[in-house]
Amino acid sequence: MFNEYSDIVTIDELCEMLRIGKNKAYELLRNGDIKAFRCGRLWIISKSAVEEFVKAYGK
Repeated sequence: MFNEYSDIVTIDELCEMLRIGKNKAYELLRNGDIKAFRCGRLWIISKSAVEEFVKAYGK
């Protein structure tokens, strides 16, 4: 799943992967629905966290 993406994805890539807008992406990150952390102003999002989110909520 998501083989074309690197192990760490950007907000824009997250939006592409889930076909959502930036506002929804930031909401998912802030709520902890997708496990990620901030490094300064940047979000560090692992591809595996996105895959776990899809498996958990994509039923």
